[in-house]
Amino acid sequence: MNISIVTVGKLKEKYLKAGIAEYAKRLGAYAKITEIEVADEKAPEQLSEADMEIVKKKEGERILAKIPQDAYVIALAIDGKMKTSEQLAKDMESLMTYGRSKVVFVIGGSLGLHDEVLKRADEKLSFSKMTFPHQLMKLILLEQVYRAFRIMKGEPYHK
Repeated sequence: MNISIVTVGKLKEKYLKAGIAEYAKRLGAYAKITEIEVADEKAPEQLSEADMEIVKKKEGERILAKIPQDAYVIALAIDGKMKTSEQLAKDMESLMTYGRSKVVFVIGGSLGLHDEVLKRADEKLSFSKMTFPHQLMKLILLEQVYRAFRIMKGEPYHK
């Protein structure tokens, strides 16, 4: 399986980079992992609704340019479906069974994802009703994808 993670913005925090590198390395035994960072749109702290829409649209265009036509797209969104780790594993196994070998996870910037990206997504996934920094979500996502592969293979993993 080829798994890509498209994120907005450059990751700067060393502790997050270390965790992400660790899980990407572990996942290498199960799938090919590609991390794609697209530039975030520079914007002032205080934005009008119209300005927010412009920022999300520009970031969305960059995201969409990185998604292959034949990819199954999972957008991380606060209003997405919440799943257990076991359900994520079952769903990913189902994708592999039915020939969907390219999976792209999308993590938006601080303002979220543009509607065009959400329309392109085959599903929306939520990890919580809480808001998390998008850089931290990349680490959480990689850990959960790793956990899903361990579950699929029947390998032990702490609960």
